[in-house]
Amino acid sequence: MRLLKGLHAHGTDPQPAVSVNGRGLSAERLLNAAHAVAAQVAGAATLAVDATASLETVVAVTGALIGGAAVVPVPADAGPAEREHILRDSGAAVTLGNRPDRFPDAVPVEVFRDFSGPAFAPPAADDVALVMYTSGTTGSPKGVELTHGAVEAGLDALADAWDWTPGDRLVHGLPLFHVHGLILGVLGALRHGSPLTHTGRPSPAAYAAARGTLYFGVPTVWSRVCAEPAAARALRPARLLVSGSAPLPVPVFERLHALTGHRPVERYGMTETLITISSRADGDRRPGQVGVPVAGVRTRIVAEDGSDAPHDGETIGELWVDGPMLLRQYRGQPAAAARTPDGWFRTGDLARIAPDGWHRIVGRASTDLIKSGGYRIGAGEVEDALLAHPAVREAAVVGVPHEDLGETVTAFVVTSSAVGERDLIDFVAAHLNAHKRPRAVHFVDALPRNAMGKVQKKRLTGPML
Repeated sequence: MRLLKGLHAHGTDPQPAVSVNGRGLSAERLLNAAHAVAAQVAGAATLAVDATASLETVVAVTGALIGGAAVVPVPADAGPAEREHILRDSGAAVTLGNRPDRFPDAVPVEVFRDFSGPAFAPPAADDVALVMYTSGTTGSPKGVELTHGAVEAGLDALADAWDWTPGDRLVHGLPLFHVHGLILGVLGALRHGSPLTHTGRPSPAAYAAARGTLYFGVPTVWSRVCAEPAAARALRPARLLVSGSAPLPVPVFERLHALTGHRPVERYGMTETLITISSRADGDRRPGQVGVPVAGVRTRIVAEDGSDAPHDGETIGELWVDGPMLLRQYRGQPAAAARTPDGWFRTGDLARIAPDGWHRIVGRASTDLIKSGGYRIGAGEVEDALLAHPAVREAAVVGVPHEDLGETVTAFVVTSSAVGERDLIDFVAAHLNAHKRPRAVHFVDALPRNAMGKVQKKRLTGPML
């Protein structure tokens, strides 16, 4: 099938095309096991997969796609209510998985199986390949329908941007139920023919030992790599380090560069859009910025009055995107609910676009645009300023309601050494306009994050305050 065309680049090579936590399968063995899964669940239009970080997940997803089913990855750590919602909302007829305590009726997945049967008809480009569920931060998680054509277009655009070829070895240890770990990190390797080493957990030691050419990580991973200089230096022979799923703090970017010799590639995307903006392997990489639109993508930033904001590098607007890798629709909702009438997807993220086309993501419109005293302040730039202070390890900035100002800039920080609230307020005021300084700084032991390392700011504005 077209989506997995890179598997055939391995031919009969007995070396693992995919390995997960030390267990591997050659391309031939993976195709055999996947075809056996496809035959076992033939006729199912939608299949759920208990998406653990395992070789079984790779086989199950590959087999479901070969069989023409829409794949619904169920987060490995999902609680009972979330699992029930995903299964009910997606309409999955069958679940594939090997944990009967969580899915009593699941069909077990075997990774070492032979198959001798008729070939499966390849899915059409507009058939649904995956139904990926959003994080549910603004209500129940929504099922994002991504077609085969959309996934292929998204992965091919990344191959162009990152010079991704069968000569690469991809290494990562990310969850297999998100776009980053599953679509980019598994299906990307299977499409482009590069061997994949999934480390099980993304530890610095595991990354250092894997000897890859292309590494994927989230900011938390790269921060931990930087904390172990010997492991970081072991990545010097790699070709490209890629960071995504959350903004990479500028100090981590600079430390990673100093230790590994690599200026990491940063990129931007969503479950609904896949990756639409990225810096390039053959181009510049700027800390705190995510690059330019990938092939086939157009972007705009829209002001509150609906007009296009200028590309001056300063004006903040909501980022809208359009391209061939966007979702078809949300499951159970009309297609029109996902796009504007002229085809744009409203990301809900705030951005600036420079005159040369480079994009900087400021944050979420719902949590990161702070309106204080008549000013529009992006939380991201205040966070970057705080992170420039040597005592600050992590920072999150939110707007807190205020009777006079509307909102006040409020910071939550994790520090590595003693520093006072006034010191940090003055530090930001010296780096940014004075009206952007925090009015309050709260010192915390850790910031609340989800599985991909994104700070859950709604929890900061609740009980923590």
